[in-house]
Amino acid sequence: MAEQTSLSIFRKRWRKFRTLKRGWYSFLLLTCLYLLSFANPLLVNSKALVVSYEGRLHFPVFGTHYEASDFGQKGYIGEAKYRALKKQWEQEGSDNWVILPPYPYDPIESLSRYGEGMPFDPPSREHWMGLDDRGRDVFARLVYGFRVSITFALGVVAASYALGVTVGAILGFFGGWVDIIAQRFVEIWAGLPFLYTVIIISSIIQPNLLVLLLLLAIFRWMGISYYIRGEFYREKSKDYVAAAIAQGESHVSIMFRHVLPNSLTPVVSFAPFAIVGAINSLVALDFLGFGLPAPTPSWGE
Repeated sequence: MAEQTSLSIFRKRWRKFRTLKRGWYSFLLLTCLYLLSFANPLLVNSKALVVSYEGRLHFPVFGTHYEASDFGQKGYIGEAKYRALKKQWEQEGSDNWVILPPYPYDPIESLSRYGEGMPFDPPSREHWMGLDDRGRDVFARLVYGFRVSITFALGVVAASYALGVTVGAILGFFGGWVDIIAQRFVEIWAGLPFLYTVIIISSIIQPNLLVLLLLLAIFRWMGISYYIRGEFYREKSKDYVAAAIAQGESHVSIMFRHVLPNSLTPVVSFAPFAIVGAINSLVALDFLGFGLPAPTPSWGE
């Protein structure tokens, strides 16, 4: 008989997850949208994909700066305005041409400056969700804000869970005085006011994505540490842990190689809610004015 390959705990749970159709397809949808968001400059952008001018091809979308005068564009100073340039060449019947992204608007450009719209314009064929109070395209800002928000949430959850799981594992595995003393420090840290801390730091330095990510991470690890601590208390009394100790394995090996894979149920269960919570926190901070610096596209605006 052929030997049956033993599946790891992770692979068993992954197979189980794939049988949950709504969860699996939602995961695939969000993953695809997140990966697609990295192609935003090719899909939602005011810069042209390709410009053919006097027989030469130019690719502004890849970061090259072109002045309006480089393409003979009249009436503009500074960087070329590719939507207007395309209309100009079409009206002139020129051999030059421009290929724009499918949605040719940038999340930070004010369209009212160029007479292409006014603040609070309603949705239209050109602007699917209208313009905001500064004349910026709302749909473009939502699309770019999706990538910012998901990246921020994933970073917060990864950092806070890494810290929380480590602390919870130490407390639950060693127990005794280590647990009693460390729990008091955890309770003190959990009592610190998060919003006031953010206000103080924001008054000293300009917050950016990394600073806010670290701030939320160091205030969000306590909850998961309690659950992991409880899981370690339960798992360390089982026979496989005693066998690992008898084999002379180190504490670190027993904790993270043997006990932790059997204690990840709270991590898997709470991670989706933690991601939503991190997005809501960023939205709230942006709304209060302590979030990402303007004009970063954000759902909090």
